[in-house]
Amino acid sequence: MFREGAVVFHRLAAATIASAFVLSAVAAQAEETYTIDPVHSQPMFEVQHMGFSLQRGSFSKATGQITLDRAAKKGTIDVTIDTTSIRTIDPRLDTNMKSENFFNVGQYPTMTFKSSNLVFDGDRVVGAEGELTMIGVTKPVSLKVSNFVCGEHPSNKRPMCGAEAAATIKRSEWGMKYGAPRSVGDEVRLILPIEAYREPAP
Repeated sequence: MFREGAVVFHRLAAATIASAFVLSAVAAQAEETYTIDPVHSQPMFEVQHMGFSLQRGSFSKATGQITLDRAAKKGTIDVTIDTTSIRTIDPRLDTNMKSENFFNVGQYPTMTFKSSNLVFDGDRVVGAEGELTMIGVTKPVSLKVSNFVCGEHPSNKRPMCGAEAAATIKRSEWGMKYGAPRSVGDEVRLILPIEAYREPAP
């Protein structure tokens, strides 16, 4: 009787351990990693010029990763923008934007946004609370995320997600005060269209 009980106990223990491994594997697979496609994820900005018009520019180089666990409603964002890649409508303005008046790219060639606090509505991301680091200053920023969608890329068939993230900041809070607010507006709207490919599970 004792021997039979021991056999049953060992079988139950083995089954419990196996179940734990399965549950751990499922939990690990629930978190997905996405790598940003830099071609289709070029940040843009909008700012008032002398109170007459809304001027726009962009950055042609951005990299980063996003993790999503839609079941647990958790995730992270880590995006780096190459400020030397700034583009406007005029090369002279590009030079000014790269100077110490604005982005000071010689000393600060990148700006970053990092978040470990995503906001979900069901399994859709609708916001992100994080920190924006620009010209050496880090401050909290809330991104509003719209048009979040995941699926298979129609051409290469790779799984991907896309969205648009946006926020309005006051550049003076990061120390970028040149021309503000009369010549160049202090409020700047940042827009990041995102397309990111899912990485294979490890």
